[in-house]
Amino acid sequence: MDKQKATVTGYVDQRKVLKVVCTSTKRNEVLIFDISYISSKPSQVLRTRHSVSVFGSNIHKGLTDIASTSLDDSRILASDTHGAINVWDRRKSTFPCLELTTDSRGTLNSIQLNVENQIVFGAGKNGFIYIWDLRGGRTSSTLQSNKEIRHPPLTSLKLSSMLEKIGPLKAQSDIVSKEIQSINLDPSCPRQLAFHLDDGWSGVLDVYNFQVTHIHCPPPAWLNDSGVSADLLYLRKPSWLPINSIYVVGSSTDSGIYILDFYPDSSSPSHVDYIDDAQNLSGVKNQEKKNRFLPLSERVTACAAHPLNSTIIAGTRNSSLLVISQSHKSC
Repeated sequence: MDKQKATVTGYVDQRKVLKVVCTSTKRNEVLIFDISYISSKPSQVLRTRHSVSVFGSNIHKGLTDIASTSLDDSRILASDTHGAINVWDRRKSTFPCLELTTDSRGTLNSIQLNVENQIVFGAGKNGFIYIWDLRGGRTSSTLQSNKEIRHPPLTSLKLSSMLEKIGPLKAQSDIVSKEIQSINLDPSCPRQLAFHLDDGWSGVLDVYNFQVTHIHCPPPAWLNDSGVSADLLYLRKPSWLPINSIYVVGSSTDSGIYILDFYPDSSSPSHVDYIDDAQNLSGVKNQEKKNRFLPLSERVTACAAHPLNSTIIAGTRNSSLLVISQSHKSC
C-alpha cells in the first residue's frame, strides 16, 4: 500500500471544548470528534463538493492538512489532493462555502494561517508556495453565504527559483524543483515561514520580502551508501519550538531529528549571510548557536512541540511516540 495515501492529519481544539479534527488522503471528509464524550462516532462530518471529470465520472478528493482560525472554531480549512483549499463555516453548512484555488491539480500537502487569520499559505507537490489574502473585496462576504465561491491566489512563488538566487548554494548544488512537504509559521517571528522538502532540505522564506533567508541541506542518502531512503515515501511534518526560532525535523536518511537554529539574523548558522566569526555584530557567540542532530531509536516522520516547556513529541514510521525533553539541573 502507498503509505503516503494513508496519511492522517489532525489537531486538538481546546478553546471551548476538547475536539479532535481529522482528515485522510483516502477520503473527502473532515471528521470532528468531541472527546468530552465517550463515543467512537464523530460529532460532525464536513465534506467537499463533488467534482466531475470530462468523462463524467466523480473525481476523488482526499484531504491532506487542516487549519482553523484562532478567533473561533467554526471555520475550518483543509487542503486537498487536487490543488485547492476548502473552507467551511460549520455553523451554516457541512459543505465548503469557499474554495481557494490554484492553477495546478497537484496535491497541496500543507497549509498555514497567519496570526491575524487574513493570509493563507499553501504548498505542495509542484514546488510552489501559494498565498491567498482573505481581506476585502468579494471574498470578505463569502463566509456569510452557503454558496461555494472560488478564489484564486494573490501570488504564487516557485521555491526553486528563489533558491537559485543563493549564490553559494547554487555553486554547490543542482537546484531543481522539489516537492514541498510542509510549511510552518514561526510562533516567535511570524514573518518566517519554514519549509521542508522531500529530499530533506529545510529553510525559511521571509514572507515580508519573499526571500529565502535560511537553508539547511543535510548529507544526501548516497553519501552514506544509503541509496534511496524509504522515508521518501512518507510525508515529514516538522515543528517550530515555541521560542527562539528553533525548528525540529525528522531526518530523511537516519533515525533521529535535526534541531535547527533558524534565528532571524546572520548569527544563525543556517542564515544565507552567516557571519563566520567567533563573535558577530549582534554580540552572540556563534559557538553557542549551532544545528544539532539527535540520534533516536526509530525513523521520525512527524514532530510536535509542547507550547510551554518545548518538549518534543516525535511520531515514527513504526507508529510509536518518542518524547524528547531537555534535562534540567538544580542550581
